[in-house]
Amino acid sequence: MSTLSTHVLDTSAGRPAVGIAVRLETRDGELLAKATTDADGRVGGLGPDGLDPGDYVVRFDTGDYVDGFYPEVVVVFTVTDPDEHYHVPLLLSPYGYSTYRGS
Repeated sequence: MSTLSTHVLDTSAGRPAVGIAVRLETRDGELLAKATTDADGRVGGLGPDGLDPGDYVVRFDTGDYVDGFYPEVVVVFTVTDPDEHYHVPLLLSPYGYSTYRGS
């Protein structure tokens, strides 16, 4: 079954973004898991033991971290192979962010 992890990096400070609340939801809004980024800005295992194929939503509560300009970053992604690991990193700065499929 597929697994999910994430990593949030503060690109303006050049360090991990510590203490950001992260939620994994179905596309319909059902909460599957929640966690907080650790001292390395990571959440090693987010969600159930496996994710079925389909669309999912990762919500990053960034408001306190970036002074509220982006109170939340929402990333929607698709699980296509239930046997793969999915890594959804977030690169964050006060006035911008980006994401990509990591490994």
